[in-house]
Amino acid sequence: MIPIEKVKLLLTKHQDIEKELSSGKLDANNFKDKSKEYSELNEIVPYARKYLNFEKEKKDLDNIINDKAADKEMILLAKKELAELIRNKDINENKIKIFLLPKDEDDKKNAIVEIRAGTGGLEATLFCSDLFKMYEKVCAKKKWKVEIINISKSDAGGFKEIIFNVLGNDIYSYLKYESGVHRVQRVPETETQGRVHTSAATVAVLPEVEDIDIKIKDSDLRIDVFRAGGPGGQSVNTTDSAVRITHLPSGVVVSQQDEKSQHKNKAKALKILRARVYEAEKRKKDKERSQDRKSQIGSGDRSERIRTYNFPQGRVTDHRINLTLHKLEEFLSGEIHEEMNESLRLKEQNLKLMELN
Repeated sequence: MIPIEKVKLLLTKHQDIEKELSSGKLDANNFKDKSKEYSELNEIVPYARKYLNFEKEKKDLDNIINDKAADKEMILLAKKELAELIRNKDINENKIKIFLLPKDEDDKKNAIVEIRAGTGGLEATLFCSDLFKMYEKVCAKKKWKVEIINISKSDAGGFKEIIFNVLGNDIYSYLKYESGVHRVQRVPETETQGRVHTSAATVAVLPEVEDIDIKIKDSDLRIDVFRAGGPGGQSVNTTDSAVRITHLPSGVVVSQQDEKSQHKNKAKALKILRARVYEAEKRKKDKERSQDRKSQIGSGDRSERIRTYNFPQGRVTDHRINLTLHKLEEFLSGEIHEEMNESLRLKEQNLKLMELN
């Protein structure tokens, strides 16, 4: 049961922000922040009011039910209303509990997504390309912007690796569930006997961080420049435009050579390096804080096999929640991706609620 005072505080906060917004005293930045907070509170206020009114409404209905002089139809109606009131109490309580759960401060950030081909040779690089196309379609559907940071292509036309930036609202809160090993089962185009092969790709989703999120000293970085090289030994550039940055304390290394400008390559490499170092530190803190966590959903563990795409059976299965959708083509086209994502969110929320109880 949620303490009544805690629920009352939500309503008080909602009223206070409403007064601030209508006062005309807030500057543009504060007004924007307060408006967003007010909008979030707006969603929970109806449930909070119903939760606070439960005892009074229950008492009123009990009085009607126990009134010997009351009309039989009135008593029957009161019993139905009471049953519904009790059912809704649990729904209202869960909604408030979920709202009060500690928020991940990174959820509102943009994301850097890294997809790498794993086991399976050239077929794995084609699957890597398929995953990128799927995320592109999901982003287009949500009106999110995709910016390519780095691509390494294979001879088969797929990607050995692709790194891209996704920009918009609440990106990381959605895409973080994609981190892990994605496995594909299908007959490759080069297979002459119709045998199903299994290949894999690893997806890492990192919150995009700024200098204010993590402090990296210049003295902790080793920056090497070298001449960029293309496929087959071709020279991409005759100057030392490629950049390799090593974060000495953590050992994180990032190389970037897509741009002809050394300055641009350095900026891109630093963006990826900041995200990787930040994620490593965050993961370490999370592990220390929650040794006995039941849930690893959304944890971003890259070694965990999270999903299988089975083409012969036309299904996609998420192993974290044992959910199978027999709509593989629709899933890859981004049409029903949100259905899977919503199930993952709900599972994680329920596990967190269990830990609170």
